[in-house]
Amino acid sequence: MTALLEIAGLHAHYDKSHILHGVHLSIRAGETVSLLGRNGSGRSTTLKTIMGLVQPSAGSVRLAGVDLAGERAFRIARAGLAYVPEEREIFANLTVDENLRIGMQAARPGVPRWTPEQMYGYFPQLKERRHTQAGMLSGGEQQMLTICRSLLGNPRVMLVDEPTEGLAPRIVGVVTDVIRDICRQGVAVLLVEQKLTIALRVAERVYVMGHGQIVFEGTPASLRNAPEVRRTWLEVA
Repeated sequence: MTALLEIAGLHAHYDKSHILHGVHLSIRAGETVSLLGRNGSGRSTTLKTIMGLVQPSAGSVRLAGVDLAGERAFRIARAGLAYVPEEREIFANLTVDENLRIGMQAARPGVPRWTPEQMYGYFPQLKERRHTQAGMLSGGEQQMLTICRSLLGNPRVMLVDEPTEGLAPRIVGVVTDVIRDICRQGVAVLLVEQKLTIALRVAERVYVMGHGQIVFEGTPASLRNAPEVRRTWLEVA
């Protein structure tokens, strides 16, 4: 199948620090891809650069054949990319329902259209607290809210950064089940996840990053059978 999102030769800097060194990856419609690596390897910067929150210094970001590299983040969102940041970045003074409605965009041809009621179906806890200010939610509830707000943009691709960080095991299971269902509905997910067991469980393919580059690409099974890759680029001594 043709790639829906294709990243090629992507470079990015923070001031004079060269962070991304020619990153390449691709993802097909309805596919879940995990982007793995140690802290500082460039995974979060890759997502931010794809989303336009960090300006690329070289390379391309093609969504359905259209190069979005260098565009402003709101234009990239309108083109069909959604971003779930590690920091969550909810609107603390707005209610749950208001946060969700801020994320809503028009329907896109060939892409599922999502509604707030579907989001409450995924996470009944949010429905119970729909009139509560988002700043009063627990960390897990805020993570649920961030995922739902991004999904209401009716994206083709979701970029999800560390969605299970700091969550209780029960909530981790709920979040991973939702990610699986999103993909079954036809939305592609590029997932940054520190917990290797979760990242390999939900992904169809994986990329491993090291020093701002892709150092491995393959299936979860092929990574499990590559102890040298895991030892060099993933495991902590």
